[in-house]
Amino acid sequence: MRLKSFLLLLLILLVAVAAGLFVYPKSPYVNKLLPWRLGLDLVGGSQLIYEVDMSGVASGDRDLVIAGLRDVIERRVNLFGVSEPSIVTSKAGGSYRLLVELAGVKDISEAIKQIGETPFLFFAEVEMPESADKSAEQADLEKQPKFKPTELTGRYVKKAQLAFGRVGNEPQIFLEFTGEGAKIFEEVTSRNVGKPLAIFLDNNLLSAPRVSEKISGGRAQITGRFTIQEAKKLVERFNAGALPAPIKLVNQQTIGASLGQDSLQKMIWAGVYGTFAVMLFMLLYYHGLGFFAVAALCIYIVLTLAVFKLFSITMSLAGIAGFILSIGMAVDANILIFERTKEELRRGSSRGAAIDTGFNRAWTSIRDSNFTTILTSLILFYLTSSFVKGFALTLLIGVVMSMFSAITVTRTMLRAFSKL
Repeated sequence: MRLKSFLLLLLILLVAVAAGLFVYPKSPYVNKLLPWRLGLDLVGGSQLIYEVDMSGVASGDRDLVIAGLRDVIERRVNLFGVSEPSIVTSKAGGSYRLLVELAGVKDISEAIKQIGETPFLFFAEVEMPESADKSAEQADLEKQPKFKPTELTGRYVKKAQLAFGRVGNEPQIFLEFTGEGAKIFEEVTSRNVGKPLAIFLDNNLLSAPRVSEKISGGRAQITGRFTIQEAKKLVERFNAGALPAPIKLVNQQTIGASLGQDSLQKMIWAGVYGTFAVMLFMLLYYHGLGFFAVAALCIYIVLTLAVFKLFSITMSLAGIAGFILSIGMAVDANILIFERTKEELRRGSSRGAAIDTGFNRAWTSIRDSNFTTILTSLILFYLTSSFVKGFALTLLIGVVMSMFSAITVTRTMLRAFSKL
């Protein structure tokens, strides 16, 4: 058992050393391949606020429209190479707004021009090469498709809806056209029976369903192997380009990073002082056991930072605050374990038996206390926005990693040195 614990501890130490090199901010090769993602408050950038005119949209469709607009703008921003854009929707009374934050971007005049245009939806015919072999025809279509825009655009689409098939309950998309749009759609489908009909949003292909017959009545159905999330996303994009919801830039400002850098330095030093205070307490109060807690805490910090960087978590001031808070909480599990272990030692149990019993008895308390924090973090992440979401995400990851640190790292060290 001790040999197995020593080998596992060696593996953990090797991973921790590699993680330390990975997160080191001045490592030229690593940071070139995978740099730290810093938020707007740390590196500066631009903030744009758009107001969405919902006067021409039915109240029941407004949530779908605002979600579709957010998705369209995010894709537009990504075309300019802006990484990790923050796009938040808000509603105050009857006013709908989109807040766009672009970290590290100072000159975005062209991006503003593109973002400021209302999404444009249009249908296009597919010019298919003449071929007797249908499979070859389809292969050629996929390689070099040729699209011919029609007069059928988003202005003729009333709305898109998500529905489910009666037989297999598969997700489907229903389109409804205006009176004039129904006539145009009928003409377009009559010319393209047996052919794909491409649907574009902002010159990006959304879908190319095959027309099975001429469609009259102004209602169409798109079927395919969609997942529910894919179908829902398509409905949002259809509605963003179809329903009349113009967006208007109402505020623009460039945010400097001087205040954020100053706050960052203070926060880092506060975290360092707090961490050393926790370590000192554990050493003075628990002596030998406290040493293992301190070692596990150092490994926890390095591994958690590696997770943040590996998954490109955007680090803002609020996110760093969540991480620092999780450092203090990471010791809670060790305290519960050590108190249980000391109780077993006072009862006369051997050191090895006391360690195992202490971990087993403390686990339920550790699980329940961390579960409540994880649940709170999830609620904050999904029901809030902006900096609160960043705080919740880093706190969530920190709590999960702290459970690994206490249960795996500390336990492995205690087992490896149980005879000392």
